[in-house]
This record gives sequence, C-alpha cells and structure tokens, in this order.
Amino acid sequence: MSDTNCIFCKIIHGEIPSTKVYEDDLVYAFRDISPAAPEHILIVPKEHICCANELEQKHEALVGHIILTAAKIAKDLGFADDGYRIINNCGENAGQTVFHLHFHLLAGSEFTNLV
Repeated sequence: MSDTNCIFCKIIHGEIPSTKVYEDDLVYAFRDISPAAPEHILIVPKEHICCANELEQKHEALVGHIILTAAKIAKDLGFADDGYRIINNCGENAGQTVFHLHFHLLAGSEFTNLV
C-alpha cells in the first residue's frame, strides 16, 4: 500500500532518485539529502504508514525489523562500535516533515544528550 502523493513512496518506487543503502521486502534505507550528522540514513517501511500514531499491533514485527535493520546498517557501514542514534519524529510539533513513518539513523559525531 502506498500514497501517490508521498515523497517517500515515490523514492521507494524509484520515481525520485536516492542513494540506497539497504533494501529488503519490508524496508528501504537511503541517505538523507540534508544530513544532520556525517552519517544520516533514513529507514522507511515500504508500507505507507503516516506516523507512529497509526501503528497497530500488526506492525509490531515491522517496527522490530526496522530497529534490527538500523543495527545491521550501522555494523555494515562500520559505525556501530562508535555509537549511533535512532530517531523517530511523530507529528508536526515533533519535527516530522514527511508524513510516512521513518527512522533517522545518525552517526559519525558525538551527540549531546537530549533526554
């Protein structure tokens, strides 16, 4: 299921170019075009889900898969040992600008604590 107006759906379907880092049946991961860290990768489920508020019990395995995919990417790209951050923004006030569930994988610099 996809949304024809969604930029991430268009990226997943190859309608908009991206620098792919990883892909499988469930997710597509690519480099952010406006990186907030030296390594900034977006991990996006292929199913169009607006945000975390739309997640249901049936998505439990998908969200787990996304987190495991983030760890795999971090290991494959060689920054797992130095540490990384996984972020999901839910809603406009939280900074979500594309309303397709996605997770930011950030690494390559020391982050200040936000919590």
